[in-house]
Amino acid sequence: MSEQPQTDDKPDLLDYLGRLQPALILALLALGIAGWQWWDSNNRIHQLQAELGQRLAASSSVEQESRVLSKQAMDATRDLSVKLGEIQGKLADSQNQQLALEALYQDLARSRDEWTLADIEQIVLSASQQLQLAGNARAALIALQSADTRLQRLNKPQFTALRRAINDDIQRLQAVPQIDTVGITLRLDALIVDVDDLPIASDHEIPAAQTRTRHPQPAGMANRFGREVWQELKGLVQVRRMDAPDSALLAPEQVYFLRQNLKLRLLTARIALLAHDETSYKADLQAAQHWVKRYFNSSDARVTNALVSLGKLANSPVSIQLPTLSESLAALQSSRIGRNR
Repeated sequence: MSEQPQTDDKPDLLDYLGRLQPALILALLALGIAGWQWWDSNNRIHQLQAELGQRLAASSSVEQESRVLSKQAMDATRDLSVKLGEIQGKLADSQNQQLALEALYQDLARSRDEWTLADIEQIVLSASQQLQLAGNARAALIALQSADTRLQRLNKPQFTALRRAINDDIQRLQAVPQIDTVGITLRLDALIVDVDDLPIASDHEIPAAQTRTRHPQPAGMANRFGREVWQELKGLVQVRRMDAPDSALLAPEQVYFLRQNLKLRLLTARIALLAHDETSYKADLQAAQHWVKRYFNSSDARVTNALVSLGKLANSPVSIQLPTLSESLAALQSSRIGRNR
């Protein structure tokens, strides 16, 4: 009876161990997994610590470099600020100089315009005097064209009205008929030179004694003296045939004054030509024609040519209707008043 219970306890223990073995296995597995996780976590923590240490060291190095770079940037910024201040100062000086230069340029341009306007005014006044005093339309035209060229070079809009007035006067001067003043003056000068060579109709000059061939004569003081006296008497008296019985007989002194008065007539005709005074011009030439016909030898070719020239000159028109430059002068006055304002 004592052996039966002993036999019954063994199966119970085996059953208990059988039931306990899966749980133990599970517990051991759980313990193993927990150990592995702890070990893995521990390794990861060490790795993170090492990585964090490396990053902290790198961050410290970067921070140090950043501080160095920041200091350098601050120094560079400070230098740039100084340079910027210098540049701003120079820029301000440059702007002041530019303003001064612009003011100076405006003054110079204004002065240049005023000088040019004054020169043009002198040119126009000179052209007006040429028209009024000498009647020289050609010289006035050249002067106005020179003034227009000066204004064209300026190319300023404020001088447009002045250029228009000058161009209008230029067109009026170009429409004036041209007179050959120079050619007529040269012909008058040639006549003045020829006056001294014109022969007088009643020339009292004693001709030079002709050379006579001496023939042998009988010797004798009385005969030789008589022949010489006869030659002298023949030289004192001249007998000429006068085509016009009323021709004036002039003494040598009167001949001199006649030639001088004839020259004066031609000279006054030339002055009247330059002044375009046709009445005085023709009166002087007609008086010169009358004197040449009356006192000079009309059968001589030189006198005939002089009369022909005097007739042609007397028939040449010398009077022209010259325009005035009042429009250009008024435009100049308006330009000057506008600039003064």
